[in-house]
Amino acid sequence: MKVGYSNQFLRISHEVVDGLDRRLPVVALETTVLAHGLPYPQNLELAKEIDQICRSYGVVPATIGIIRGEIIVGMNFEEINTLISDEPLKIGTREIPYAVALKKTAATTVSATVRIARIVGIDVFATGGIGGVHPGDWDVSQDITELCKNTCVVVSSGCKSILDVRKTIEFLETFQVTVVGYRTTKFPIFYECISDYDLEYVVEHPKEIATIYTVKKELGIEGSVLVANPIPAEYAVSESEVQTYIKTALNECFEKGITGKTVTPYLLSRIAELSGGKTVRANAELIKNNVKLACEIARELAMGQT
Repeated sequence: MKVGYSNQFLRISHEVVDGLDRRLPVVALETTVLAHGLPYPQNLELAKEIDQICRSYGVVPATIGIIRGEIIVGMNFEEINTLISDEPLKIGTREIPYAVALKKTAATTVSATVRIARIVGIDVFATGGIGGVHPGDWDVSQDITELCKNTCVVVSSGCKSILDVRKTIEFLETFQVTVVGYRTTKFPIFYECISDYDLEYVVEHPKEIATIYTVKKELGIEGSVLVANPIPAEYAVSESEVQTYIKTALNECFEKGITGKTVTPYLLSRIAELSGGKTVRANAELIKNNVKLACEIARELAMGQT
């Protein structure tokens, strides 16, 4: 799709259009973490902090969401507040047509954000953690399949430990998603810092990530570059502590019949309550850390285009 194109379904802010036209660094941002991952008012505070971080790096922030059937790329604070207040759906790629056609308000997950970002030509996306393979019966996130279809740089703190980490890593390999550890040899697990699972490929500088991505695109190889960026150690919550909260929350899910897309929001909410807010702070800090790295990568890519 030509940059700047818009129709009855999609609107791109003037700032994002200008940034893409001028080949300035632009970073896509999701809305699920704001609508379903963090409580009010921390979610709006984080949105403002992320915006400030992007601008301090000279990067255009492109927050993506859907308000009453309109896909918006480059949401302002008023629109973000409207989305959060409108009891938004949590949607992946497959639900985009449903939300648009029936004029629903929806927060985009990793898969939906990546797809929309690539439609308008944004190469870099910062998130918290990707979805993956859940324990037990077959339950695999759309995030993985979307990452294998679209060529994008996705900066995340790995996946949440509520998932089957080993199978998630295996699926990423099977679906040819290029995974690189940023200054880590271990796969990160969200706010618990790192897992015991080794990463084969490690990079030390954002320029290396930009080069890997550029080569992948020029070779015509489909699939994203997933940058595994651990939470700063000072904000990490111990694995044993989190596992205790997770066990309690998972048992509650089973007792209450909570399944599918509602599992992760419920788990994050309950874990936040059980931890006395420690996981909320960790969640916010890891996202800000990922945004900073995404901004550096976007700047390297922009410099390579001039």
